[in-house]
Amino acid sequence: MLKLTVKPGEYVLIGEEIKIVFAGGSSNNLRVLVDAPKKYNIVRSEALVRYGMAPEPGNEVKHYRDKEISPEAKEKIKSILMAERKRIRREEREVSSR
Repeated sequence: MLKLTVKPGEYVLIGEEIKIVFAGGSSNNLRVLVDAPKKYNIVRSEALVRYGMAPEPGNEVKHYRDKEISPEAKEKIKSILMAERKRIRREEREVSSR
């Protein structure tokens, strides 16, 4: 198991298809954004417990489509992603100018 310390806006890449963005949180809650293809079954452990399922392959919990996220949340996600792109471009320029 890998243990990481991350700051808001930082992300973790898993392979080439999955990106997990840390969006902030408080002492009791952590907000993450998971960007992954639909072929992956992403389920919170709480949902598995609620439905009495073991966290094993093939135990997929089917959910109804979530409601649309708020415009405020969309803007926050957009600003995090834009800031990350700017940071990457800045770092690339610094590396190329050396």
